[in-house]
Amino acid sequence: MYQVGIDIGSSSAKTAVLKGGEIIKTILLDTGFSSRKVADEIYAMLEAEGITRENAGYVATGYGRVSVPYADDTVTEITCHGKGSYFLFRENGTVIDIGGQDTKGISLKNGRVMKFVMNDKCSAGTGKFLEVMTNRLGLTPEELSRLARKGKEITISSMCTVFAESEVISLIGKETPREDIAFGVIESVVNKVVSLLAQVPNDRYFLTGGLCEDAYIIGRLAKALDAPVSSLPLARYAGAIGAALLCK
Repeated sequence: MYQVGIDIGSSSAKTAVLKGGEIIKTILLDTGFSSRKVADEIYAMLEAEGITRENAGYVATGYGRVSVPYADDTVTEITCHGKGSYFLFRENGTVIDIGGQDTKGISLKNGRVMKFVMNDKCSAGTGKFLEVMTNRLGLTPEELSRLARKGKEITISSMCTVFAESEVISLIGKETPREDIAFGVIESVVNKVVSLLAQVPNDRYFLTGGLCEDAYIIGRLAKALDAPVSSLPLARYAGAIGAALLCK
């Protein structure tokens, strides 16, 4: 029996397939305009490999979880990210999930969610903020981090993405070096994340989501938190892995 977890976020849709307690397959797709459409695409891809409703259980989570018609159950992101993160890291600590729509901090103890906080009122401090700023600078996410390593300290003070973008446009107009602006953009996100995590402090952190392979951001978070921040390539799928583990 296969266990399939589907995490449809605002930017990307992640799928994890488990069998016998082991991760045997992952799928990453852009969510696009329609959560239902990407859910159908995921089922077609799995069906092509012999994973169907007849031999698998499906649990959906994330922003678009209600758009997965073949799901046997839907579970909140907090529960799934907590369970998936503990499966990957096997340690107590606080999970940091910088998603496209929101940023979450989830305190774990022996695999159980003890407390969580979420920034879902504003895109500042989220993946959407980075996406907007990266596009404005004409860079890829990888280029943004690479340039930021060379940048000098500069502060982007606006708490709102719209105003922060205006601030960046002003800096560009003043011919401020792009590496300095890149540094300021990432520091802005790091500072907002650290401020949120003050409500779930810990001595160890785990980064999940789309930034899990960005060594520069992981390093800046660790420095700002004054604590180790661990991550893995599979941490991008933490929500989907947690959903799969909850399959009955």
